[in-house]
Amino acid sequence: MRDCAAEPIEDVQGRADARAIAIDKVGIKDIRHPVRVRDRSEGHQHTIAYFNMYVQLPHNFKGTHMSRFIEILNAHKREISVESFRDMLLEMRSRLNAESAHLEMSFPYFVMKKAPVSGVESLMDYEVTLIGESTGEDYDQVIEVVVPVTSLCPCSKSISERGAHNQRSHVTVQVRANQWIWIEEIIDLVESQASCQVYGLLKRPDEKYVTEHAYDNPKFVEDMVRDVAAQLKNEPRVDWFSVASENFESIHNHSAYALIEMDKRQPA
Repeated sequence: MRDCAAEPIEDVQGRADARAIAIDKVGIKDIRHPVRVRDRSEGHQHTIAYFNMYVQLPHNFKGTHMSRFIEILNAHKREISVESFRDMLLEMRSRLNAESAHLEMSFPYFVMKKAPVSGVESLMDYEVTLIGESTGEDYDQVIEVVVPVTSLCPCSKSISERGAHNQRSHVTVQVRANQWIWIEEIIDLVESQASCQVYGLLKRPDEKYVTEHAYDNPKFVEDMVRDVAAQLKNEPRVDWFSVASENFESIHNHSAYALIEMDKRQPA
């Protein structure tokens, strides 16, 4: 009987490719894995992240070794963290013999919030994504946080005798930082510039408060991104940022949108 286990198995991915076309990104997408992230109030919190893991493939190789991405994830077990993010990128480049690597880690991040009047507590979830690139000696990392808030239309308030229409908005902030920044700090910064915050649980006195607070703080989508950008511009730990706001309109069948991007390292 043939000993199949002893026979060498061809590495098909390692075959040469004659088309002479490099691939910018090749890898795996949307794989779930448990992670641990730093929490300002509790120290750490455990959550589940979706990973996108890609490397650059030279023109002369037929394919990459997809299984090695999974091996890298599993090697870290449950201890994948923001701090180990760079190490994973370097490991991807080394294990896959790649000139560059790209890693995205998206996860829900939970913050316990108190209602503004009653003080009842409830969890709010925010979508956070870490985006990393490693090429040669260069390393680039961006943190993205999506913050749901309330916005109230200044025009509607100005022209209406009774009330004003408002909407829930998603403010998406991306930052390149030169020092540690808590996820909660980004959330706090955005929520402080909204017409009103969004809460998981509200009692009647809280509903009265948030309704009136939003009415007293009307914001166009343009106001939202400018006010958040002004705060980020004055934050010395941030070198580059992007802030976008999408307002899910309550009286239109479309969204309102605005975006500001600024590299503070470039001369004004």
